[in-house]
Amino acid sequence: MLNNIGLPGLILIAVVVLVLFGRGKISSLMGEVGKGITSFKKGIDDGKNEIEEQKADEARDVTPEGEKDKA
Repeated sequence: MLNNIGLPGLILIAVVVLVLFGRGKISSLMGEVGKGITSFKKGIDDGKNEIEEQKADEARDVTPEGEKDKA
């Protein structure tokens, strides 16, 4: 169904959306979408960093100082 829209159909849809919501509302909506994408990427990076920190904590030697000499 969506394969038959074509360029004139997309232009018509864009004009109707622009008339209904206005330029200011659309630009603010796009700004919010951009903020959401940025926040999502930051969350992904924070999650990766947290996983890497957990792996580093697991690999750390936690043997008490007195026990290290016995080995």
